[in-house]
Formats: sequence, structure tokens, C-alpha cells
Amino acid sequence: MLEYHSAPTADLPALTLYAILRLRVDVFVVEQECAYPELDGRDVEPTAIQFWATDGTEVAATLRLLSDGPDRRIGRVATAVSARGKGVAAELMRRALDLCEGQTVRLDAQAHLAGWYARFGFATDGPEFLEDGIPHVPMIRTA
Repeated sequence: MLEYHSAPTADLPALTLYAILRLRVDVFVVEQECAYPELDGRDVEPTAIQFWATDGTEVAATLRLLSDGPDRRIGRVATAVSARGKGVAAELMRRALDLCEGQTVRLDAQAHLAGWYARFGFATDGPEFLEDGIPHVPMIRTA
């Protein structure tokens, strides 16, 4: 049974944070074959909030919410292979966006996922760019 959670990074038990970071590395570094600094220092910002879903003891999906001045930024949206296509990441997005009510939210989407983010009210906000060899597009959801 899936359970949904959110908490500031600083409040997470070490094993929970480890499981979240492990999933991100498994998806972004290993599966997508991108050698890049997944641990970018932003998780430890005082306003960083982690959202994650668990299926038993396993983290099934995760995303993080950051403050970028007056705006919010969603990133590191990752879903375990076993949980894909089940709406788990979509539920995390809805929960994160609920917390952002009245604020502009930005993200950099992998280009092939721009349509998925559009379902949540995001629109492309600039030209496509390469990040770690993967095409991305900046997207915005205005307040």
C-alpha cells in the first residue's frame, strides 16, 4: 500500500534520506547514464522540502521543492521502475503544488516529459537546452 510523505530535509531520518537519494541516483545517474553531481547542495537548504511515496519499506517516487527567491522550484522528480505508470509521481506533484498555492513554480523538464508537466499547468518558458547530455525545457506555472 502506498503512503505519501513530505518533510523538510533537515527533519528526515538518515535512512529515509538515504533511500530518497538512492532512488534519485538509481534513476538519474545509473539508468539514464548521466555522470553528474546529483548531490548538488540544494537538499540541505533550510527551505528544501522532500516529497516521497513509500510502498512498504521502499521509496517508490520522490521529488524536491526548493525556494528560488519569491518563486518555488520543483526538481529531482524520480520514480522507481516498479512504480511507473501508476500515478505515484503525479500525486507527489499535486501535493507539492498544493503547498505552492499562490506562488509561481518553475522547473526544468526533460524535454520528452514536457507534456506530462503541462497536465499540472506548466508551460514552456524558454528555449530547449542540454543538461548533462539530455534535452530539457524550462517551464513555469504562474501563481
